[in-house]
Amino acid sequence: MIRDAATGKYRRSRLFVMTLGYSRKSVRLLEFRSSSQTWAELHEKAFRRLRGVTRTVVLDNLREGVLSPDIYDPTINPLYRDVLKHYGAIPLPCRVNDPDRKGKVEQGVGHAKRTPLKGLRFESLEQAQAYLDHWEERWADTRIHGTTKRQVAAMFEEERPSLLSLPLEPFRYYQYGERTVHLDGCVEVEAAYYGTPPGWIGQRVRVQWDGQRVRLLNPKTGELLREHLRQSRGGRRIKEEDRPKQTPPGTVQLLIRADKAGRQIGALCHGMHDRDGQAAVRRILGMLSLAKRYGAGRVDAASAAILEMGLCEYHLVRSYLEHQPQFPLSLRQVDPLIRQLTLYREVIEQKTKENEL
Repeated sequence: MIRDAATGKYRRSRLFVMTLGYSRKSVRLLEFRSSSQTWAELHEKAFRRLRGVTRTVVLDNLREGVLSPDIYDPTINPLYRDVLKHYGAIPLPCRVNDPDRKGKVEQGVGHAKRTPLKGLRFESLEQAQAYLDHWEERWADTRIHGTTKRQVAAMFEEERPSLLSLPLEPFRYYQYGERTVHLDGCVEVEAAYYGTPPGWIGQRVRVQWDGQRVRLLNPKTGELLREHLRQSRGGRRIKEEDRPKQTPPGTVQLLIRADKAGRQIGALCHGMHDRDGQAAVRRILGMLSLAKRYGAGRVDAASAAILEMGLCEYHLVRSYLEHQPQFPLSLRQVDPLIRQLTLYREVIEQKTKENEL
């Protein structure tokens, strides 16, 4: 039981145990929360403490490591798979509901629960980890193991040369997910937009991103489609070879719709397309959405006001409509809807005669 700094209450922590098969040398780490990245980081910490990497990792079928359990062809969590690949290790998930297949590490978990941690309370996660590390060094490593009848530390010195060397650089973590390619040929990642190769509109692609780069992958083959530098919110990144040489038919139809909605709406949409190309498709859709919401007349008048300033910006039209009151109806002396007064006089006289009869 460890006091959680966020709530001030004691709570149970999670115990991560990695045990070497020959020497039974274990690395035990404590964490409050679990995630795909936390699970991978715990393996990295264990490798650093061992000062080497195991060639294989036999693990449970928990979601952080295995997405689809299968003894013959399991689906490994992509982040966890890439971390182990970076270190040169191969994951080998156990059979489902068969933990005895890795009895050495299961015994290490039970050993830690019964011996150093049973009935104790700690004021912080760091304090508990320091206590566990001290117990590991002074007692667990120096004991004579019940199965091998030898000291764990001595056997670990024999096993250490068999471990793989640590890579020069730690793994660079990323987030991942799937995105649909929109009409402009881009996918959205944290409010920024990144272009895909031609032919992917409407399809799903895999996306990996970190603080520096965004990678677009083929969902079936894992092939790298495009790699872009990260953009700030609202930014856009499209390679020149991915820009269409001609206006796609879908975009032509959108421009025709904009022309039909209003003369000034069409002029503004054509201006945005001439300047930004396919990147303006979403803003053209936004203009059509504004015409549906506020009415084509108001949007056309707002577009005229923006064009008079020499600008072609969707967000300015939207802001204009949001902050301006509805346009007042002006009185006209001549209008097709206003009939001549003689017609009204004749209608009134006819109705009067009908009432007298």
